[in-house]
Amino acid sequence: MYLYLKALHIIFVVTWFAGLFYMVRLFIYHVEASEMEDPQKSILQNQYKIMSKRLWYIITWPSAIIVLITATLLLIENPVWLHQNWMIVKLVMVSLLYLYHYKSHLIFKDLQHDIVKYNSQQLRLWNEVATILLFSIVFLVVLKNSFNWIFGVVGIFALGIVLMILVKWYKKYRER
Repeated sequence: MYLYLKALHIIFVVTWFAGLFYMVRLFIYHVEASEMEDPQKSILQNQYKIMSKRLWYIITWPSAIIVLITATLLLIENPVWLHQNWMIVKLVMVSLLYLYHYKSHLIFKDLQHDIVKYNSQQLRLWNEVATILLFSIVFLVVLKNSFNWIFGVVGIFALGIVLMILVKWYKKYRER
């Protein structure tokens, strides 16, 4: 049973991240469409609302729930993991990911009601938060107790800085 749970957990982690990454891209396109003139603006915004709603409720939310269920069952199956430092840090990172998901849900709801609170640049930066969490979680799981915490923290901050620089570079490139 353990290997089946683990396989399902991995599959739904992948679909959850795919949904999160694509959802924020749709947010960006939706916001950029809000700067256009009608009829293009309303056509695009309506299409992005439909796409977002389907992605959010058919793929992203169910994946997040199944990840939580399978993770809980895996921890019940192996409670010793809860006494390992890498797992505690992973659970903190996963908690941050669920907070990211919730905040993305709030952005989704606003955009469904044509409330635009963030510009496309801010949303591009928001998209990188999921990337940083993905890197953190995968490295923790793969390296487990051989993980050098100081190197890891410095590495994650360095990744964050590199991603932010790339996003700013991309903005300058698009403005040309």
